[in-house]
Amino acid sequence: MAFSKEKKVNVQAQYQDWIKKSQAVFVVGYKGMTMKDVDTLRAKVREIGGELHVVKNTLAVRALKEAGMPETDYFESTSLISFAFNDPPAVAKVLDEAASKAEIFTVKGGYLGTEVLDAHQVKALAALPPLPVVRTRLLGLLQTPATQLVRTLAEPGRRVAYVIKAHSEQSAPQAA
Repeated sequence: MAFSKEKKVNVQAQYQDWIKKSQAVFVVGYKGMTMKDVDTLRAKVREIGGELHVVKNTLAVRALKEAGMPETDYFESTSLISFAFNDPPAVAKVLDEAASKAEIFTVKGGYLGTEVLDAHQVKALAALPPLPVVRTRLLGLLQTPATQLVRTLAEPGRRVAYVIKAHSEQSAPQAA
């Protein structure tokens, strides 16, 4: 499909806008996929706060270049680009699961910030736990030293209370 120059400029500007808003960009090959498959994957990515689009490779390369991203060979054949606006590991997980279920779908690589990721690094990113789990774990780690400090400070008082209680229990039978 031929694009007019004006249409190309608008499409490239849209790509640049998505790149600026996203924390990560993933490039996916979809050779042999039907539009139904693409739409299903697109819906899954949107559920977790991302976008997935079939792109014109030359326009995507230009948009990435203008955004300061290093050049890669990810755009040599048909490409989908997924933009992770909130949670890059969650988007990577959806793409990795789709790639593992269908042989026609392959994760080529991506960008985390301005760093280039290969397919293995995207797979490792997908293995990370979801953002709420990471936040919960971090909060637990931050609370642990405070909890241990309170226990340490309370322990001498607790020991004194046990000694007094034991002494009172020994004195109680003698008084009777």
